[in-house]
Amino acid sequence: MVTKWGLISLGRHSDIKIAPAINQASGAGFAAVFSRDMATAEAFAEKHGVDAAYDSLDAMLADTNVDAVFVASPNFLHAEHTIAAARAGKHVLSEKPMATSVSDAAEMVTECDKHGVKLGVGFHLRFHPGHIKAKELLDQKALGEVSLVQGQWCLGQRGVVNPPVRTGRSQWWGDPKMIGGASTLMGTGVHVIDILQFMTGKTIAEVAALTDGQTEESPLEQAASISMRFEDGTMGSITVGRRVPESENDAMIYGSQGRIALRGTLWEACTGMLEVDTETFQMSESYDDGLQELYKRQIEEFSKALQNDQEFRASGVDGLRVVEVTSAIIESAATGRAVKVERAAL
Repeated sequence: MVTKWGLISLGRHSDIKIAPAINQASGAGFAAVFSRDMATAEAFAEKHGVDAAYDSLDAMLADTNVDAVFVASPNFLHAEHTIAAARAGKHVLSEKPMATSVSDAAEMVTECDKHGVKLGVGFHLRFHPGHIKAKELLDQKALGEVSLVQGQWCLGQRGVVNPPVRTGRSQWWGDPKMIGGASTLMGTGVHVIDILQFMTGKTIAEVAALTDGQTEESPLEQAASISMRFEDGTMGSITVGRRVPESENDAMIYGSQGRIALRGTLWEACTGMLEVDTETFQMSESYDDGLQELYKRQIEEFSKALQNDQEFRASGVDGLRVVEVTSAIIESAATGRAVKVERAAL
């Protein structure tokens, strides 16, 4: 069986990551692409060997060859495009962040459930073999009682103090409403939040954030440091930013019996190293599988989930839980106080 994919929005991310991943993935086919500009859609389709090009979203969603869509549009359009696809009977894998508000994310989950389609979120770090192995070990209580969880995903360039806001078709990155009220938090922070919750199986319940944004003068941040408490009392921290050249993008998990270190795995490519050191067990694995590998794996797993009617590794509810946390972080940064994470009713 082959799941035929449609791709919504054809920017750089789609061009160098998502489209190649669809073409490389087993059990997947590339049926259609949509752009508001027909010339862009046709050129993209020719480049990536896609069956059909559309400049009408409704027309692409009416294409009977399309089984599922990958929503790669700007953040503020994720909910609109997901709901339209669900109402057309198409399964949806939405790029992160799932939505720019908790209410939109909850509606996406509800609408997909109502129309009997699956909803997944593009948290590619869930498909990294190091993170999967770490989760397996934590599920087995290899670290005993987990006490501290840390994650960092930063980037930057030497000599650049204030990274420029994206221009052209990506200028929405500089608009607080379009991007979702935060900048680096939406770019990389949502991945760190999700992967820490995924590996530990714990849900973040309270946050306290310091950023260089979320003010009237500077509504969008370029650096953020967040302290957090999980529902069971475990403590943690997240650091994200665009002003940190040569960042060590690691995750560390400490427990009563040892630690798990994920060196350089919080990134786009399937790279880095897993190190485990406990009272009874030591291991080390390294990874170097290229830029498209994690995106390919998520396309393959979503296609398989549809074909076998299984739960996808990064569900719509998982995406909603991250939106709830990011909303609390934005409020904390703006008010200067700790904020408890509020859960949406479904």
